[in-house]
Order: sequence, then structure tokens, then C-alpha cells
Amino acid sequence: MKFVDEANIHVVAGKGGNGCLSFLREKCRPKGGPDGGDGGVGGSVYLVSAGGLNTLADFRYARLRRAGNGQGGAGRDRGGKNGADLFLKTPPGTIVTDAHTAEKIGDVTRDGEVLLVARGGKGGWGNAHFKASTNRTPRRTTVGKPGDARHLKLELKVLADVGLLGLPNAGKSTLLKQVSHARPKIADYPFTTLYPQLGVAEMEVGEGAEAEADPCRRRFVLADIPGLIRGAAQGGGLGSQFLKHVQRTRILLHLVDIQSQNVPALRQAIDEIEQELRAYDPTLLHKERWLALNKIDLLDEATAARIHRALSAQLAGRCPVYLISAANGAGCAALVRALRQRLSKLAAAQTGNRATRHAASRSPGQQSTARSVEHG
Repeated sequence: MKFVDEANIHVVAGKGGNGCLSFLREKCRPKGGPDGGDGGVGGSVYLVSAGGLNTLADFRYARLRRAGNGQGGAGRDRGGKNGADLFLKTPPGTIVTDAHTAEKIGDVTRDGEVLLVARGGKGGWGNAHFKASTNRTPRRTTVGKPGDARHLKLELKVLADVGLLGLPNAGKSTLLKQVSHARPKIADYPFTTLYPQLGVAEMEVGEGAEAEADPCRRRFVLADIPGLIRGAAQGGGLGSQFLKHVQRTRILLHLVDIQSQNVPALRQAIDEIEQELRAYDPTLLHKERWLALNKIDLLDEATAARIHRALSAQLAGRCPVYLISAANGAGCAALVRALRQRLSKLAAAQTGNRATRHAASRSPGQQSTARSVEHG
């Protein structure tokens, strides 16, 4: 299925049912009074995050989506049936905005998360609603309200722990294939990857007691971003379409092809990607970045070590530098292990910060009560 990361759709929530005008007529109660029921509520439209999806292709052609209308009320105070809600499945990481006002409605990031995007209309009132001591035979009803109708823009920003960056043919797809079960297209020409690919890197079970005890912490998600060129932030090579997918990653892993053995040229390639990140979104420079010098299988060990020392000295500890070969797997296991350990620390720190903020937001009375309960 073709990867689609943007879509425009029109959603229409259901109309509420009309109220009923009715009077009770029975053999023993010829003037039983008003008994018109209320109309049902129109169905609402929701977006649901579905973990099995990774594209918005389902919205590319079927752009009009409607929820069910509420049914009208009936006599004997019978309310109309509510309209059926419409649940649209979207991949995690989908951002929803109003196409006309550019107002952000929300986003769905966690699997199973639900977001209301169009509310169904209220049902109308039957004449039983208007009976009073001064008006025992009301003939007044109200019609159902129309549901929300909105033009929405859906934008997918892939959710990944690690985003792979680099110039075309740096070996990003080969690395993704080496460390995960993903099977991206690989060839010896630029722009082989035309859209982001996701893969799950998983450590071997025997690589540590911690990993063996907690299988969920042994794996993380990598996103292979198509190669960037000069001017990518302004749309060169569709770069602006690709750079947005690294905004939600925790670590940026920059791959550099070192087979040229030219240290100044390698440093220029590193700076070039950094400039594109700065031009697209300066906050990306604050993300943690790692450097992987790829294709060491094409060099002798001494040359690779020399390049590693030179670049490490020039970067002056700004980021970890690893030597790898995505083709034969040399150094990949150590890189994956280090990334997993770092991601575990970042997740633990984020959990601690969230707990601290939650404790700080509690009132002094709540905190003292909690302490008395704990000591009691």
C-alpha cells in the first residue's frame, strides 16, 4: 500500500430526530393528553488510533464520511433511536486540524485513543415536553438540530523512538533491514526510499538479564526517513514532506557514508544535514543526536579508526560516534544495545518528571491528607 501522510476529508455528524406531535387516545381516556416523544440524538464522528495502520491511504478517495441521523420521536412518549456513531481508524501520530480555520482539533498518539471531531445534533422535543397547567394540549414541537460538518486536514507524523537521517545512499534502509524485520527497498542509486519506513529493532533475549526480564524494553521503533539534500527544508527533494517525521522521535541517528575517507567532506555532510534541521525547525537541534559512520566494511580497520578519532575530536563530545557496517552487521549490535539503554533512561526520566509534576499540582491539603494516610 502506498504511504500517504496527508489527507483532507469532510465529516458530517448525524442530524437529530424531530420531536413528535401526538395525543393519547384510548377507549377509557379519550383526552389522555400529549404523549409525543423526543427525537434521537444524531451520531458523532470519532477518530480512533489503530496500531496496525501506518498510512492515511484509506482517506485518499473516500473523503466524505457521514454518521447516522437520529430517528424521530413517536407517540406514547417513545423517544427516537440515536444515530449510529462513526469511528474512523487512523494510524497513531495523526494530527487533526480544521482545514478552513487551521485550528488544531487534537491528535491521536496512543493505540486505541479516541478523538471527537464532529458532534451529532440534539434531538427535537415532542409536544409532551411543553405540557403545563395552563396549556394541556400543546401542539408545539421542535425539529432536530443538524450535526457538525467540518473539513478536516489529517497529517501523519510517524511515531518512532529513533529517526534515521542522512544523505541519499548513506545506508539507512540497509541498517533498518539489518536490525529489524522491516524489508525496505534497497538499491545503489539515490532516493531508493520514497517514503518513511518503520522497523522494530529488538535485542536478542540473551543480551542481558534486564532485557530478558522485560521483553517490552528490549525493542524500540526506528523510522527510515528518505535521504535529504541541500534545500530539503524548503522542499528540495520533497525534504519538507520528510523532515516532519523526525519531530516526534526521541533520538536522531545520523548515518554518514565514510568510504570516501575524506574527513573534511564527511564533516561537511554532517553540517549539511544540521543546517537543514535548523532551517526546517530549530527545535530539532535540541534533540539528542547520534552519529553512525557506515560502510566500514569497505575500509581497513586502521583507516576507519583514524576517521572515527578525527570526527570525534571535531565534534568534541557533542554526540556519540559509532563505527558500523549496515551491510554485514559489524557494530550494529553494540549500537542497538546503546540506543536501547539510552531510550530506557529517557523513558524513566520522563516518568519521574510526570510524577513530580503531578505531586506539585496537588493542593497542600491533599498532600497532607496523603501523608497522613501513608503514615496511618
